[in-house]
Amino acid sequence: MAKKSGFAVNVEYGALRLACGLVNAIPYPVAMWLASFAAAFAVRVLRFKRARTMERIASVFPEKTKPERLRIAVRSLANVLQTAVEMIRAPRLTRKWMDRHVVDGQMYKDRLQSYVDEGKGVVIMVPHSGNWYMAAWSMAAYGLPLFSIAAKQRNPKIDAWMKRQYGAIEVLERGSAKTLVEIKEKLESGRAFAILPDLRVPQPDVEVDFLGGKANVSHAGAMFAVRCGSPIVVAVMRRENGKHVFDHVGTLRPDPAAEDKKAEAVRLTQEAMKMLDERIKAHPEHWYWYNKRWLLQPVDAK
Repeated sequence: MAKKSGFAVNVEYGALRLACGLVNAIPYPVAMWLASFAAAFAVRVLRFKRARTMERIASVFPEKTKPERLRIAVRSLANVLQTAVEMIRAPRLTRKWMDRHVVDGQMYKDRLQSYVDEGKGVVIMVPHSGNWYMAAWSMAAYGLPLFSIAAKQRNPKIDAWMKRQYGAIEVLERGSAKTLVEIKEKLESGRAFAILPDLRVPQPDVEVDFLGGKANVSHAGAMFAVRCGSPIVVAVMRRENGKHVFDHVGTLRPDPAAEDKKAEAVRLTQEAMKMLDERIKAHPEHWYWYNKRWLLQPVDAK
């Protein structure tokens, strides 16, 4: 990963801090409305990535009319911008705020805590749908012993800012052997591991049917569950009437008698992705359709 120049680091961080100042200076409902308006203007007027996004949505939902697909595209971008607003305002998202904006948050925390109390930890798989960060922020705010992993940002000042925004969530750095050991240790100590399934890992791994195409998904999250005996909770965070809903889609449990650990992890990964595929299709406006790396191109098998 190439190192950024000091000038680039300061310019990027300065722009971020300016955006933070503006977003934090206005009331939350106004910021969310502006994010929604900006998305509609970008897609309907500026035609931001519109052709590619509409084509992708049409490939998954050929039965939907063009206006319906356009509404999904607008709502999807609005969701991303609103997620950015909430990321900027993350330090303000207290337990009291969660009580007002997360539907039945305490109930879902208690449900996840029941798995943690079994003593083998729990792996929580949440896709990039709705505000995926809110799933972690809310559960941590209610007291779930949660940790996750994230890639290090190229800009060290932005990387430090991101770590501050994660708040009570312990975030390990993705990509090191030490991190793999730490994940296993934390699960074995009875903690909750939140992971976002990556649909475009660089090397061939687990091929799954996903949103009308083929996705190459890592089996690593399921493998941790297999080795530690942890249940896997498949969940989706979505927005509904200005609030966040944590949908517990299903719970998978590794077969303790499975002799082939990798095969068991592959099976669990495939089952989890099938659940997520069905739920995302039910609420496509919450899915992040704009990221190029998630267009599900074939993986180079070399």
